[in-house]
Amino acid sequence: MINAIDEIMKHDVAGDPISGLHWTRKTRMKIAQQLRRTGINISRTTVGTLLKKMKFSLHGNRKMLGTGNETKEKRLLRNQQFCYIRKMREQFTKKGYPVISVDTKKKEIIGNFKNAGKTWEREARPVNDHDFSSTATGKGIPRGLYDVNKNKGFVCVGISHDTPEFAVESIECWWKQEGSIEYKNSDKILILADSSGSNAAKSTMWKYYLQKKLSDQYKISVTVCHYPSGASKWNPIEHRLFGPISKNWEGIPLRTIETALKYIRTTVTKTGLKVKAILNRKLYETKQKITSEQKKEINITFGKNIPKWNYTIKPFHVK
Repeated sequence: MINAIDEIMKHDVAGDPISGLHWTRKTRMKIAQQLRRTGINISRTTVGTLLKKMKFSLHGNRKMLGTGNETKEKRLLRNQQFCYIRKMREQFTKKGYPVISVDTKKKEIIGNFKNAGKTWEREARPVNDHDFSSTATGKGIPRGLYDVNKNKGFVCVGISHDTPEFAVESIECWWKQEGSIEYKNSDKILILADSSGSNAAKSTMWKYYLQKKLSDQYKISVTVCHYPSGASKWNPIEHRLFGPISKNWEGIPLRTIETALKYIRTTVTKTGLKVKAILNRKLYETKQKITSEQKKEINITFGKNIPKWNYTIKPFHVK
């Protein structure tokens, strides 16, 4: 029964990467109706009981979906984008193309600092009484990638800055080590991303590096769908990868970068999640600006459904 509900809600689930709380856009009635169409006779009350067992909640929908001051037009656009993302996920999955969800987890200061959560110990672990970054031995920037169809995570932990170049090189690293092997004959890839940050929908540098380091270099077409502003928690990586990682190292001081890598690599879930993590020591330059000549090197086609959030970048040899 729970597996059937999971299947129905796979495109309509959001979650908090820290607390592990999940919520859904579907009502109990709609879920019950869809289950009945598959031959499972169930009431909405029973659906609600099962959702609680699955750690789902409807609380916070208003907060996570918008500011409360949105116009009717904006709400319509957001809903259209959610429907479009669902359609694209289904199309790419059906054809066997990779669908990946990307984002950067909260930056972690490395050192003997308190980490939220509790662990079973004979006595509490002593940590610094203040979390001053000046006393840290470094910082870790976990740039994550979640393979939606394979239920696998790939995390590049950087040590300098979260930039568009770092974001794309993390995807490139995954493609070289896993993606090109898992999807041998694929010349297309779908990326699900937030609309801000190092992979911002407005970032031309993000698009430029997708062109140069991914599309041109590996001869693949890269389709990107951005979630609307304020809807990042609906990005699968938040609750499918970042949530389990946070739970795995809660209460554990990240005294060294190796400790952080260890707990990322050992993150597992009941659904069979497997995670690979690597360290990226490259120092990335911030505030890079793209030239007019570089802009001409981006072979981009914007989607018909809300172009600012949807586009495809192709290698120049592909018509």
